[in-house]
Amino acid sequence: MILEGYQITKSYGDLKVLKGIDISIEKGEIVSIVGASGAGKSTLLHILGTLDRADSGKLTIKGKNVNNLSSSQMARFRNKNIGFVFQFHNLLPEFSALENICIPGYIGKRKPAEVEAKAVELLEILGMADRRNNKPSELSGGEQQRASVARALINDPEIVFADEPSGNLDSRNAHELHELFLKLRKELNQTFVIVTHNEHLAQLADRILEIKDGIFVK
Repeated sequence: MILEGYQITKSYGDLKVLKGIDISIEKGEIVSIVGASGAGKSTLLHILGTLDRADSGKLTIKGKNVNNLSSSQMARFRNKNIGFVFQFHNLLPEFSALENICIPGYIGKRKPAEVEAKAVELLEILGMADRRNNKPSELSGGEQQRASVARALINDPEIVFADEPSGNLDSRNAHELHELFLKLRKELNQTFVIVTHNEHLAQLADRILEIKDGIFVK
């Protein structure tokens, strides 16, 4: 298993958001997490992605118990092993597509030439080789999201977490993004955990996990 979570809980004040989540993800698997607004989907995704900490429970990624890591150790582990794709692309407007994609690699102190070569390779896989020097304002919404996917993949992460990745796209670009996830799994054996309200995207996954009232329902 690439990821295992056991009895994960999270509360905000008196509001219990997660009430004992058990989850396991295999390498190369695409898993969708669905549920009504406020059910705890994004909270769970942030905990699984180490952006937030659970109140209790155990989380192991690649065999490492991440609960025991300090904040700085967690940041290094996250940079090396985890990628993120969000609804809003979060690209830095002053940098080109290529430069935006390279940022996590630079943060990870990898050799710039190595990072840039990987970014060019990803742009080719994503059909954006001719857009490498364009700034985000010069890219369509679909192209911006593809650049954010490439950024998530730049450090060859074990797992990519996507939070409503097609929520800000029109139907054609959303469909293309969904097909892209399947292509990346096929070509790179990439693992994805996707929170989505999009029924088409959810149905493409190997498994659909529905969260309701802070727990998974059968």
